[in-house]
Amino acid sequence: MPKVDKKIQTFLEKWLDTSVKKYVSHMDCRQNGGLHDLIIGGVEKPLLEIVLQETEGNQTKAANILGINRNTLRKKKSKTTISNVETRISRRHSGRR
Repeated sequence: MPKVDKKIQTFLEKWLDTSVKKYVSHMDCRQNGGLHDLIIGGVEKPLLEIVLQETEGNQTKAANILGINRNTLRKKKSKTTISNVETRISRRHSGRR
């Protein structure tokens, strides 16, 4: 797998560090804040949607970019209830809405 550009990795790490610290500082340590689900859920769906849009719905290309198996992408796509990106893309290219 190719290495991520260090600038991007650093930006993401800084953003995550700042965001998570703010969230954790407002949490009550006695309650389950669901931080993991919150972050993964907030990042995964838009990530999949963006990559699928950029690959014009080609799941094989999208899976390669994401570094995951195509079947894993399909499971994640159905699990996160991503709308039919392929339909939206094909309509956009044909001029239909």
